[in-house]
Amino acid sequence: MSSIRRLSVEESQSLYSLLKLEHRPLHEIVSEFNSNISHTRHFTLCSYLLMLLEDKKVLNTAQRLIAFALILEAYSSQELASNPFLSFILNAACHAESEKVERAFILQLLGVDGSNRGKEFLKQSASDYVNGFDQSLHDFPPLDQLQKQFPDEVHLEQYHCLLKDGSVKNVVPDPDVPSNCDIDSPEFGLLPGIKPKIGSGDKDEAVVGLLSNLSLQGLSPHWIRPVPPRLPILDGELVWLNPDDNHELMWDYGMCVDTSRGAAVRDLIAKALKGALAPAQQEQVLVELANDPKLVYHCGLTPRKLPELVENNPLIAIDVLIKLINSPEIAEYFTVLVNMDMSLHSMEVVNRLTTTVELPSEFIHMYITNCISSCVNIKDKYMQNRLVRLVCVFLQSLIRNNIINVKDLFIEVQAFCIEFSRIREAATLFRLLKSLE
Repeated sequence: MSSIRRLSVEESQSLYSLLKLEHRPLHEIVSEFNSNISHTRHFTLCSYLLMLLEDKKVLNTAQRLIAFALILEAYSSQELASNPFLSFILNAACHAESEKVERAFILQLLGVDGSNRGKEFLKQSASDYVNGFDQSLHDFPPLDQLQKQFPDEVHLEQYHCLLKDGSVKNVVPDPDVPSNCDIDSPEFGLLPGIKPKIGSGDKDEAVVGLLSNLSLQGLSPHWIRPVPPRLPILDGELVWLNPDDNHELMWDYGMCVDTSRGAAVRDLIAKALKGALAPAQQEQVLVELANDPKLVYHCGLTPRKLPELVENNPLIAIDVLIKLINSPEIAEYFTVLVNMDMSLHSMEVVNRLTTTVELPSEFIHMYITNCISSCVNIKDKYMQNRLVRLVCVFLQSLIRNNIINVKDLFIEVQAFCIEFSRIREAATLFRLLKSLE
């Protein structure tokens, strides 16, 4: 509550004037409160009303009923469980020392009193409610029974600040007045040895002053702690007072560098996607990529364009893939390569890669499976025989260079050799498999 702005004198007088309207209908007082006071200030004003209600000597019975009505009806547009003051109100409804008329009034406000579940009683004034109260018409359930009708969140223990718990309340009872004495009673001045100390006007002024001058936190003690001792000053600790400005200038050697090489490589790669480059152009691309390996990330080649480069310029495709081997996107390039149509150039690229860099075994196995499947499914006998020879030579190269483990693909490759045993290269591959058993 430390962030809550205190009440001004005008707000204090306006709030207390509503509490004194004991003979006006309660619903008119609530309506005036909601219409004249901004909704953003409701929580602050209700907090101060709560402070007045905590001490039973500040307000008379009718004024306390008005205060309870304002606290509950200020949040009537929301669910009852969202009222931040509901825990206090529930405890007040079940407090044994509270007046029966006050407890019955709160229960009717909460809508749990069987005698009247509506809000018709708010059409009468607080004085009329007190004067016409009949205790026999009301039930007073215990606190645990009343709490069962509300969500569990309402009963959570409120946060307690250790400093606030050690504070003194804003309203301190007069030690000269007995606890069972009603200061508003006409017999108050007749008690032996006790005389009235304040009149009605003085009491009003005291309550308004209480609202406008005191904090919701009460009269809390100061949090005093000793000033920490100063640490000894170390050598060089105050260097920042006399900064050293002898900075050395660092030249950016990348400034004004000729960037035409990158543009030239991009243009040549774009041409390489459409057709075979001349030998001089191929040599220029390979030299530029060798001089600056980072150009491969800016040459304009994407995984989707790789098949075109493989078919038209396999040597450039091999060099680019070798330089991209440590790139996070290399897996995408491999996926495109293994799924493209099998050809002499694609097999040349994969074969050169297997002898230059270490490729994932899953990629090699998948490519071999794709090659075998392509040979089986092709309809043109001439092209089929040609592709079978290429695949057999490719597999022999992988086996002899120990790039693949024959055991992983033995059954699949053996079946391929048997199916195309009429072809000499397939028979040679079959004999090689047998020698490895």
